[in-house]
Amino acid sequence: MEEISALLQGFSVILTPMNIGLMFVGIILGVLIGVLPGLGGANGVAILLPLTFTMSPTSAIIMLSCIYWGALFGGAITSILFNIPGEPWSVATTFDGYPMAQQGNAGAALTTAFTSSFVGALLAVIMITFLAPLVAKFALKFGSPEFFAVYLLTFCSFVGMGKGSPFKILASMALGFALASVGMDTVTGQLRLTFGQPELMRGFDFLIAVIGLFGIGEILLSMEEGLKFSGKTAKIDPKVVLQTWKQLPQYWVTSLRSSLIGIWMGITPGGATPASFMAYGLAKKMSKRGSKFGTGQMEGVVAPETAAHAAGTSALLPMLALGIPGSPTAAVLLGGLLIWGLQPGPLLFVEQKDFVWGLIASMYLGNIVGLIVVLSTVPLFASILRIPFSIIAPVIIVICAIGAYTVHNAMLDIWFMLGFGVVGYLFKKLDFPLAPLVLALVLGDKAEDSFRQAMLVSQGDVTIMFSNALVGGITTLALVLLFWPLISKVLAFIKPKKPDEFAVERPVD
Repeated sequence: MEEISALLQGFSVILTPMNIGLMFVGIILGVLIGVLPGLGGANGVAILLPLTFTMSPTSAIIMLSCIYWGALFGGAITSILFNIPGEPWSVATTFDGYPMAQQGNAGAALTTAFTSSFVGALLAVIMITFLAPLVAKFALKFGSPEFFAVYLLTFCSFVGMGKGSPFKILASMALGFALASVGMDTVTGQLRLTFGQPELMRGFDFLIAVIGLFGIGEILLSMEEGLKFSGKTAKIDPKVVLQTWKQLPQYWVTSLRSSLIGIWMGITPGGATPASFMAYGLAKKMSKRGSKFGTGQMEGVVAPETAAHAAGTSALLPMLALGIPGSPTAAVLLGGLLIWGLQPGPLLFVEQKDFVWGLIASMYLGNIVGLIVVLSTVPLFASILRIPFSIIAPVIIVICAIGAYTVHNAMLDIWFMLGFGVVGYLFKKLDFPLAPLVLALVLGDKAEDSFRQAMLVSQGDVTIMFSNALVGGITTLALVLLFWPLISKVLAFIKPKKPDEFAVERPVD
């Protein structure tokens, strides 16, 4: 098959000593980020993005994607050993993972989490391998109305399927659009929202914004909370690993179901956190041992970890095939591709085949490397949490400042970074989501260009968004998702909702 041949070509691109070494470095950095509560994959990729500026795009994206895989793996360590979710999607892992550790089965719990994560990611990568080229070929037929409809669908789906208040999501997105519009208009050449300041002519750099919003904002919040760590110690015994692997096949139905949930939630903007809770809830409902969930059941670790990794991995499909990120981390990776002069979307599969298939091949190898690294280094990463956060936080802030400065070699960018950090801190304190802001900041100008091109073609007639079945269908779906919170309330009013059996298991972000 054509995809298999292209994938083999991708392996030949990435199998160099340099790229293999970057995989290990990326996985180790990612696990470190995942272990530190609050940092997260998107924050870590944003903070470390400047380190890749001197690399080739293929090597850079391999390292960044491995940081992402490592962060996905690392979140389980603190959840199981310390009952502190390293990532939001690891919250559901604490329900049964921490009780297993308290019962002296920390090694089995960690092996279960890592192996389930590997399986979820592997199934998602297989899906990307065969589905992404088809989506890209289909998207090649798109014109400006179709592209704007897809952008509209993305924005609306964040509102309709996002967590929390739709008004907060809209407010966050509106701020992102406003920030994206600062600078020179690419069509008319006029300056917008610069207030006479020449430094604002180039607009707000995406990288500086995400370093501030994610990195500085999270550090400020963590410093305020004064994180203190205490938990169980653990080491991975090869005998425990083998015994656990013998037990895991009996949960293949849970694993497959959780993978499908994760893949779906990753392709849509649902994300890894809802996927992990949904998978845990369904596993609890359908398992013969459902009543024992929460007491240290291995199946209760399998479900959320499989779903979270499947969601985190499959979120890269819309980014590669359509140029639309499926998660905040994918949005940061998208920004990295733009910095390197690559335009994610259907043409990427035609113009940069080696890069695309090299990236997909790195997903396979990156997850294998990740599984090996986490199984062999758990005691090391668990010991990192013994270091006071008052020492770790300044180091991370310095790394952020260096990263922001290297973008344009300008001190002003550091002030911008700090300003965005305060905005990120306030957003987290007030429970405003950051992902819609980042999405609008990355895609706002592209959506605007597509809309203006569509209006030029139609001479200002907005009905062009319903001019054929494809664009009309996408636009209609976008409007349905935009008003979904209202529609769901109407439906709930008509049909009374059943008692929520898993009311306590709600996402935290």
